[in-house]
Amino acid sequence: MSWNRPLFLPVILLAAACQTHGSLPIGDPIVRPSTLVSTSLDGAVALSWSDEPFRLEPSRFTAYRVYSAAYDIDRDRCDGAWALEGTTVAPEFIVGALMNGRSRCFTVSAQATDGSESARSPVRFDTPRFQTNGVALLAREMDPAQAAFRFWRDIDGDGRAARSELGRVGSASAADADFVVERDPTGRIFFTPVRPGTRIAVWGNAPVSAITDIDLAPSAGYTAGGVEALPGWGYAVEMAGPDGYKRFGAIRVVSVGQALVVLDWSYQSDPGNPELIRAD
Repeated sequence: MSWNRPLFLPVILLAAACQTHGSLPIGDPIVRPSTLVSTSLDGAVALSWSDEPFRLEPSRFTAYRVYSAAYDIDRDRCDGAWALEGTTVAPEFIVGALMNGRSRCFTVSAQATDGSESARSPVRFDTPRFQTNGVALLAREMDPAQAAFRFWRDIDGDGRAARSELGRVGSASAADADFVVERDPTGRIFFTPVRPGTRIAVWGNAPVSAITDIDLAPSAGYTAGGVEALPGWGYAVEMAGPDGYKRFGAIRVVSVGQALVVLDWSYQSDPGNPELIRAD
């Protein structure tokens, strides 16, 4: 059975060099950002925060400083030295050149015109994950060779997700597919789980505008039966891993035709980590 990578246009992400910064200056000459929000991207994390330092004291504000550190997800703590990712005058920043499935902590401070630095914002952790937009699948009744999807197929058997092993489109007869696209007699299109341990849940109670709107995979609501594919709606997929840990993926349906589904997907390669996209 052959599995093929679909063609897609790569998304170009901004990457920032990481510089070691031994300690963070603590003080409060200028107000700190009071909130910090992160959005997981493919090999990157997008950060945004409250802009009080500039809004409240524009004459004293110089720039924001963005820091990161390793995160130990099992112990729920930041681990190791903080590093300066970069500076910006806007209340947003993309930390690039990150490894998918590797969690990191993030925090932000404000710098004043005299060179002093504020206290840090609340700390957030995030885990970049793999993502691809615009994958087309055909219903098994139309073209069984392009009807099945597998988030991760461990081709080389090393237990680690490589980009070439992700988002595999294949035959509806494959017993190791995560799900297959099917069309019922009324013309409705369904995602139907195939291999043991794969279940699907509708995410939320309304359509989502982008794959990055889907956050933590839910802890309940999954089914091993078919789920109707509806344009704009999001879905979480829970899968059994070869090491006994669950894996999680997400789908957003871009469009549905008579026998064609176009979808965006993301996959969290960190074993057992339900964080798919966003942490508020």
